[in-house]
Amino acid sequence: MYVTNAEDLRYVILLSKVPGKEMTEELIRAHVQHLKQLDGQGKLELCGPFIGYRGGMVIIKATSFEEAKQIAEADPYVQAGVETYELRTWELSCEANNHMGMG
Repeated sequence: MYVTNAEDLRYVILLSKVPGKEMTEELIRAHVQHLKQLDGQGKLELCGPFIGYRGGMVIIKATSFEEAKQIAEADPYVQAGVETYELRTWELSCEANNHMGMG
């Protein structure tokens, strides 16, 4: 039976633009700086905006859901109230874990 290991988990931050809120260049630069800090700490896996939808996704490594929540809430977009977020725990299926023991 497969047992989930912490290294097989990622956290997905789904960002959604709040209607009527303005994005400024300064805010965008602060958001990018936040992402660069996460990358420098080895926590950022992937990120980027959606096409055809006002928002984006950030996939991170974190030690717990609580840490992932703190990271999401530290995002300047979220702090400024121009975007909201949903946080989801994502279990990886990959060769390293034999596709969750089913491969």
